[in-house]
Amino acid sequence: MLRAETDIAAELGDALSLAFGMFWEILWALILGFAISAAVQAVVSKSEMRRLLPDDSPRSLGIACGLGAATSSCSYAAVAMARSVFRKGGDFTAAMVFEFASTNLVIELGIVMAVLLGWQFTLAEFLGGPLMIVILALLFRRFLTRRIVAEARAQADRGLLGSMEGHVEMDMSVTGGSIWERLRSPKGFTAVANYFVMDWAAIWKDIFGGLLIAGALAAWVPHSFWESLFFVDHPTLAKLWGPLIGPLVAVVSFVCSIGNVPLAAVLWNGGISFGGVIAFIFADLIVLPILNIYRKYYGLRVAGFLLVTFYAAMVGAALVVEVAFQAAGLVPEERNAKIVEASVTWNYTTVLNIIFLAIAAVLVWRFVRTGGLPMLRMMEKPMSEHT
Repeated sequence: MLRAETDIAAELGDALSLAFGMFWEILWALILGFAISAAVQAVVSKSEMRRLLPDDSPRSLGIACGLGAATSSCSYAAVAMARSVFRKGGDFTAAMVFEFASTNLVIELGIVMAVLLGWQFTLAEFLGGPLMIVILALLFRRFLTRRIVAEARAQADRGLLGSMEGHVEMDMSVTGGSIWERLRSPKGFTAVANYFVMDWAAIWKDIFGGLLIAGALAAWVPHSFWESLFFVDHPTLAKLWGPLIGPLVAVVSFVCSIGNVPLAAVLWNGGISFGGVIAFIFADLIVLPILNIYRKYYGLRVAGFLLVTFYAAMVGAALVVEVAFQAAGLVPEERNAKIVEASVTWNYTTVLNIIFLAIAAVLVWRFVRTGGLPMLRMMEKPMSEHT
């Protein structure tokens, strides 16, 4: 009995050690990414986002991509924001494109991917993301009917709650003057601090959940299981199978946004194809909790439509990425994603973590000093419920 308890404790220790090791590797990158995202949000008005997406023209979809890339990477906030755009008269396709861009084209995602997986994956994400959006727009143009849109709008107007409703409604952006003048102003500094802290509050569960799950999978799941699941012994089949299975693994992982990256590192080391990793990361918008939010927001039939079209766009883009990167010789030959046991040594990672933790402390201090704490309690529910 004592031996069994000791073994369990050792296994838990291994999982936690791996989770902390990955966290320590990406901490500075997370702070940098969220700080840049907060600065962008501080000068980009949410009301302007809604106004600029009236239809599904190439111009509107391009604007949707740009605005999405400029927002928080929280998948739940992106889904809530997309519904807000749609309810206020925005085009349904443009709203979904905004949603895709806000979780797949944000800078913090690319930085963390580069740290854990390598620059090739970051490049694939930022080339494959727009391709996925193009495929989605074409699928919507072919299969999205007026009846589906009408059903979605009728259900959306019921106003059923999802997640991060209050966070989406808060608009603290600063106007007037140049971008640099706005950021340097006291109001701009406060806005950056507010967005930085609230974005962390919105997404920390996904980040730490992803790290814990990744640590557990890396410590407990034998390598042979991954090799069998991903058809490692059949290279050609594996390249086709990876983009197909990657999103399905993501669906049942319950982790989305940046929290998917540590899991992707485990899958890559386990043998999934290059395109499979990209498809897995793309699939943060079809995990089970978000599918349930689609059901609340737009109805069951529309939720099913979104699942099928999103999955097709993710798989299609990932397959193209797989073929193109293989042809260009850009797929890494070694599977050495950073999955390391806990170790804090005096190296460049520690120095960067100290620097960026100091920056984070300044932003948190500003947030607290300017009365930001009450906003944390207002993130989940619509602003109308707080009045």
